[in-house]
Order: sequence, then structure tokens, then C-alpha cells
Amino acid sequence: MTNFFMEQAIRKAVENVRSGKGGPFAALVVKDGRVIATGMNSVTSTNDPTAHAEVTAIREACRALNTFQLTGCEIYTSCEPCPMCLGAIYWARPDRVYFAATASDAAEAGFDDSFIYDELKCKHAERRIPFEPMMREAGLEPFRVWTQKDDRIRY
Repeated sequence: MTNFFMEQAIRKAVENVRSGKGGPFAALVVKDGRVIATGMNSVTSTNDPTAHAEVTAIREACRALNTFQLTGCEIYTSCEPCPMCLGAIYWARPDRVYFAATASDAAEAGFDDSFIYDELKCKHAERRIPFEPMMREAGLEPFRVWTQKDDRIRY
């Protein structure tokens, strides 16, 4: 059954390129043997740099299931997830992720995200886009309020 879902993801990625709606990436969220949601890369057609296939599939699956976690689900993606999608996947907590092409394959096609991993190792001020901490003490207030809230939903 896993080949069936991966074939769908790959086919959708090819269709996405041919349609001109976005890049060569697609993802499916599957639960109990059925597709809950699909996502295709639509970064350029929507002018949204976060509109990666995995992120859009996760958003749609969470809406469909009325939850913010994808426990019991699997994600099938046409390519190994980038750092942003990897973060979204970990926050969504699916049971497993299957991918076809690798990050190296994507890099050869012009989608190289290895620099992001390198940037994380740099000091804030030395990153390509400098990060400047400020007002930390004031920034702690939302966390104080959160930890004191009895009815908070943990995630």
C-alpha cells in the first residue's frame, strides 16, 4: 500500500510542475489507509514562501481532522523535507514519514537548503540575515502568563 501512496505523491508533483502552479513537490497525509489531505508546492503561484507541499498537506489534514496533531497518520512526500517542513512535521507528530527523492537530488535540481542547517550553527549576528535579540525580559511575560494558565492545551 505504501507504494500506492508514494506513486500518488510523485504523480501530483509532476502534475504541479506541468500545471505551472509551483515547484516539483507534493505530499499526502494518510490515516487508516485513506488520503486525508494532499499538498503541492505553491510558493511562486501564491507568493507564499511557506507554501511547501508538506506544510500545505499538514494544514489541510489538521483542518480535516479538527486537530493540531497528526498522531496515527503517515506523510508521503515526493522529496525529503526541507528544514522548514521538517520542523512542521515534528510539531504535527505523524507516526511516520516516507520520502522518494533525497535532499541531494533536490539540490542538484536547484533546491539546495543545506545552507539553512549551516546558518543554525552560526551566532545570531553572524548569520546571512542577522538576528538581533532585544527586550528579552519583556518577551518572557507571555511565557509567564502561559505557565500560570490552568486550562492551557499542551503541545
